[in-house]
Amino acid sequence: MPMNTKPLGPGSVVSPRVLAAVSGPSVAVPAPDRLVHLQFRRFAGCPVCNLHLRSVVRRHGEIEAAGVREVVVFHSPAEELLEHTADLPFAVIADPDKRLYAEFGVESAPRSLLSPRAWGPILRAILRSTWAIVRRRERGPAGRPHGGRLGLPADFLIATDGRVIAAKYGEHVYDQWSVDELLELSGRAPRPNLTTR
Repeated sequence: MPMNTKPLGPGSVVSPRVLAAVSGPSVAVPAPDRLVHLQFRRFAGCPVCNLHLRSVVRRHGEIEAAGVREVVVFHSPAEELLEHTADLPFAVIADPDKRLYAEFGVESAPRSLLSPRAWGPILRAILRSTWAIVRRRERGPAGRPHGGRLGLPADFLIATDGRVIAAKYGEHVYDQWSVDELLELSGRAPRPNLTTR
């Protein structure tokens, strides 16, 4: 697969592939029967990623009812992810070599943590994760996470034919689509014609 260092935008085409989930069945991107929300997160146990993904978990039924399959990519090895993502109701993909990150133009940068817009979410995430770790409901992240701590998030909504319908490249660690934004975008997307003649 060719590496892409440029961002993908609406109209770009994603080549078909099957991604191995860290647990559960593999997932096709694009999916033949629904939209795919492909989101790039950071490392296993990332408190800020966990904060966002909990909002996705709470509303996963709505997302599926809207015809969207969630696929979440982390730049951690599968064995690290298994400790943190076993209870997630969607596909989690390990990309420790950052091949998908490069192909989709997803970057790392110091602004991920240094932007003042990220500080409030970082504080909330650390407090939430610390409380969950103390109560033994979560494990803490590795002291030196695989792939580093400076990753930026990215979101892609991909149609059944592989066209990117919408894309967002985060400017800081907590700059991603909310579930409401995802549902709004998916509601405006063309639907696949699955009837056979």
